[in-house]
Amino acid sequence: MKTEPRTLPGFMELLPDEQILFNQIKEKIENTYQKFGFLPLDTPIIELSEVLLAKAGGETEKQIYRFTKGETDLSLRFDLTVPLSKYVAKNYGNLSFPFRRYQIGKVYRGERAQKGRYREFYQCDIDIIGDGELDIINDAELPSVIYTIFKELGFDNFTICINNRKILNGLFESLGQKENSTEILRIIDKIDKIGKKAVEEELSKLNLDKENIEKIMKFIEITGTSDDKLKQLEDLKINNETYNLGLEELKQVVKNVRLFGVPEQNFKVDLTIARGLDYYTGTVYETFLNDYREIGSVCSGGRYDNLAEYYTDKKLPGVGISIGLTRLFYKLNELKLISAKKKSISNILIVPMIENLEKPIELATDLRKIGVNTEIFLNNKK
Repeated sequence: MKTEPRTLPGFMELLPDEQILFNQIKEKIENTYQKFGFLPLDTPIIELSEVLLAKAGGETEKQIYRFTKGETDLSLRFDLTVPLSKYVAKNYGNLSFPFRRYQIGKVYRGERAQKGRYREFYQCDIDIIGDGELDIINDAELPSVIYTIFKELGFDNFTICINNRKILNGLFESLGQKENSTEILRIIDKIDKIGKKAVEEELSKLNLDKENIEKIMKFIEITGTSDDKLKQLEDLKINNETYNLGLEELKQVVKNVRLFGVPEQNFKVDLTIARGLDYYTGTVYETFLNDYREIGSVCSGGRYDNLAEYYTDKKLPGVGISIGLTRLFYKLNELKLISAKKKSISNILIVPMIENLEKPIELATDLRKIGVNTEIFLNNKK
């Protein structure tokens, strides 16, 4: 009996022409990261569970691929940030700060496989890590990287949405809801998916009174240009140190994003962008293709206070972004925004018309020496 050849659900395999296209997109992203001076890094796919899960919990831990080899408890990496944390803590004495790294690699999450969602997928990350402190201007450089990447990929109509979590946290503190801030942020983060009414209903389940819910909704519905929103945030005159620090940081980021050459039509302040992950503490980003919002965010990230707090006492603040390349490729391909046409990566195909292959092989060798991709048709056909 033969075994049926099949691939596990949630794992992508591409035909050669699709793989060529995928590699071209990956290469454009990598070239852009290098253009901005980020250094390459490659961490192991398998880590000790004790190290990888130092911070994990809840849904993340449930999705980990974990196994034992001999007496060693091992896990597959589920993102590229935790391995970066370990790497920086381990190599602290040998690194120059700010440490700017990029990594493009596969990560693994055992979530329910569904259309466009994968259990094995490529992430393309960059992070800037400071030693003790990291100037806010670094937060303004990353939108310039995002802008450059999506222009390189052939997109014009996209928006990088920027917010600062200190503003939201300060608002909640001023309303006496500091203990609920993380949960409120998670709910607000879903407003595009579930709508205003559903967000209000979920907020009411946290025992927020109607007045506070109205204040939160009024806050996230501030409209206008980025400068209009900054002015309205200032006009709220919220007497809270965290809020005012976040507002000042957001002003600096907007000012410097312009300095880095990102056009007004490609970025905006968006107060609904909260980012559900707990470790973002300041600037946050989400990027959307405006004509294809159903894809969701195609690049996201933000600022965190202390990258490696579970591995070292040293304070290592950072800011980073991530592109989920496998999902992005699937969506762009599905919507026919990209097309796989190239069937070969050879520039030249040599078809020998003689039985003696000495000259064709010699010619192919000479062409390869000068950098020409060359293939020889070696089947012995008449």
